[in-house]
Amino acid sequence: MSLKTKQKCRVRFAPSPTGPLHIGSARTALFNYLFAKKNQGEIFLRIDDTDKERSKAEYEKNIFDALNWLSFTFDEIFKQSNHLDIYTKQIEALLATGQVYISPNETGGERKEVIRFKNPNKEVTFNDLIRGQVTFNTTELGDFIVAKSITEPLYHLASVIDDQHMGITHIIRGEDHISNTPRQILLNQAIGGVDLTYAHIPLILNADRSKLSKRTGSLAVTEYQERGYLPEAMINFLALLGWSPQAGEHKTNQEIFTLTELINLFSINHIGKSGAIFNQDKLDWINREQIKKLPESDLLVKIKNNLPKEIQLLPQFSSQRLEKIIPTLIERISVLNDINNLLLSGEYNFFFTRPIVNKELLMDTQFLSETKNIIKKIKETDFTADNIKNSLWDFATVNSRQKVLWPLRVSLTGQKKSPDPFTVAAIIGKEETLTRIDQALALQ
Repeated sequence: MSLKTKQKCRVRFAPSPTGPLHIGSARTALFNYLFAKKNQGEIFLRIDDTDKERSKAEYEKNIFDALNWLSFTFDEIFKQSNHLDIYTKQIEALLATGQVYISPNETGGERKEVIRFKNPNKEVTFNDLIRGQVTFNTTELGDFIVAKSITEPLYHLASVIDDQHMGITHIIRGEDHISNTPRQILLNQAIGGVDLTYAHIPLILNADRSKLSKRTGSLAVTEYQERGYLPEAMINFLALLGWSPQAGEHKTNQEIFTLTELINLFSINHIGKSGAIFNQDKLDWINREQIKKLPESDLLVKIKNNLPKEIQLLPQFSSQRLEKIIPTLIERISVLNDINNLLLSGEYNFFFTRPIVNKELLMDTQFLSETKNIIKKIKETDFTADNIKNSLWDFATVNSRQKVLWPLRVSLTGQKKSPDPFTVAAIIGKEETLTRIDQALALQ
């Protein structure tokens, strides 16, 4: 591929495997992804692993795991460590033209030779898609180091060479990289590369506008996965950190999006210039809403895959019964792991095991026998929460709902607080409902 070949929109996400992938980097990947897809372009994943001392295989695996969880697909995947011959040829060419030179360098009292870029000491101006025109005076950069040796390029040079070799047209990255841009523009000009378009995304901040830390939300993406967040929710949340769908021609107050909807609405011009505030409550709300949108069959699989064995060993546990209680559970959770916490608390054990009924809690049972008889008359095929309620409602209204429905609730659950007795009865079934009522009547 010629360095000067101009292609359609091509972007890259280029993480370094020197630590796990955090949400700031995930948002950068997302904005690159949305931009490429919206513009019918291509997106590449490049693992920037030229820092041999800090790059680790486990971090590279973490990056792939996180991106796979978010369902990002890439047109091609590169590793800088596979490009060493390309870097060597380019460094040799730059040495031949005098644009870089070998120079002594002292670090830690040890004198070594390095390769420096011969800085032309000029102003560099570029048009940032988010910030507008940006100008740097590169004189203060001096003759900066670009390689440890002819076979060991440093970040700036390796990145510039790769961007040209890959035919990248747009570089979308965090604003913490904006100080790198003048160096990279100078190096790009030195190797005869085509001009690139830049967009520097504002950082994610805490509510007090301090830099986001791990303590306040900057966790690894895989940690959010382990905590029970949905990838759909994380993508939705990250998209709204700094970008607004309310700007431009497609104004909307919508806040819950699919990835396809985000692609259709996305415009890089609608990314704000100010730092985006991380809001944990907003993330939890989006996750709850995305959970509600999942088909129950998909949700059941996700719950079962992580369900504690203690629950599965309860005597009346079944997948069918678990599926029936999902609507009751999702009203009380923010993340999927909350379901495990609710189930392990024992609060919902009555769905899977016959409760021990406290006679004092049961109180007045004068109408419980008649309640049983009414329930007994309901056909198995009609044994739904609505039908049970309709069958009992007039009887309960005439004779006191408290005196009719309270003993029924306690008979079925053994608890003061629970879902309504109609829902519980429908979930555990007619036969078990009658058995539990008989157990309570035996206490009289």
